[in-house]
Amino acid sequence: MTTEARYALAGKRVWVAGHRGMVGGAIVRRLADAGCEILTVDRARLDLRRQEAVERWMGEARPHAVFLAAARVGGILANDTRPADFLYDNLAIAQNVIDASWRTGVEKLLFLGSTCIYPRAAPVPTREDALLTGPLEPTNEWYAIAKIAGIKLCQAYRRQHGADFISAMPTNLYGPGDNYDPSSSHVVPALLRKFDAGRREGGPVAIWGSGRPRREFLHVDDCADACVRLMERYSDAPHVNVGSGASVSIAELARLVARVVGYAGELRYDPSKPDGAPERLLDGSVLAGLGWRPRIALEEGLAAAYRWFLAHAADRRGG
Repeated sequence: MTTEARYALAGKRVWVAGHRGMVGGAIVRRLADAGCEILTVDRARLDLRRQEAVERWMGEARPHAVFLAAARVGGILANDTRPADFLYDNLAIAQNVIDASWRTGVEKLLFLGSTCIYPRAAPVPTREDALLTGPLEPTNEWYAIAKIAGIKLCQAYRRQHGADFISAMPTNLYGPGDNYDPSSSHVVPALLRKFDAGRREGGPVAIWGSGRPRREFLHVDDCADACVRLMERYSDAPHVNVGSGASVSIAELARLVARVVGYAGELRYDPSKPDGAPERLLDGSVLAGLGWRPRIALEEGLAAAYRWFLAHAADRRGG
């Protein structure tokens, strides 16, 4: 596997696709001192689901490197109730940006996926070669299929055209810029929002599922740092896991969030709601081999995320 340093971002035009999202925003922050020109474009000016528009914009902007962080994302409820949106939009974004990157001579591209690409019953910790070895988790298979297609597109353009396109698969992310919409948020922002409401209004806090599933969480700024490391130091077809190396149960996470928020009331689990996969934990040995380690501990990161929520997302509060 090719892992030696081989690509310098300094002096390059670098497009962060999806810069208004949590991950894209973190990558923009991380690149601020990298000596590169950061390119961004708002959704109102460029719909990444439209092939001709993407080709035109990239032909004019001519980025040297691309971080493809744009995606339609959401939690179990959003995936389960809007499967067409999650499949079509993410397929379109991946195929349009990856193909246009090759056509316009992009030197290097990093495609960002998700650990939901792995089979529901994948061994834990999960290695990269577990991909496509079994059935997907039904609650997010639409998003997973689109992300698997993105990985395969990068591999196909590398094989057929020699394009230096790579893929990174982050674990569950949280941090500044997270989505606190009750209908589409992931577990960390959902819990922060619920416990904040419980602290202010009183009463019990309802938590989806049994609390038993275990998940791995990574602060988004650590993820951005890992992505830059991969862009600079990795060039090969296999995708690379990006994780923290530790998992906690949803019940443990809930108690941790309650402590961070200052909520001392009752936690009520609802086992009628889906749990998703029993456990998700990545094998991060490939990334560790590049000398990368996460720096932000979970409780520290949750406290920072809650401060961001209080400062920026008061209008997204709710029970």
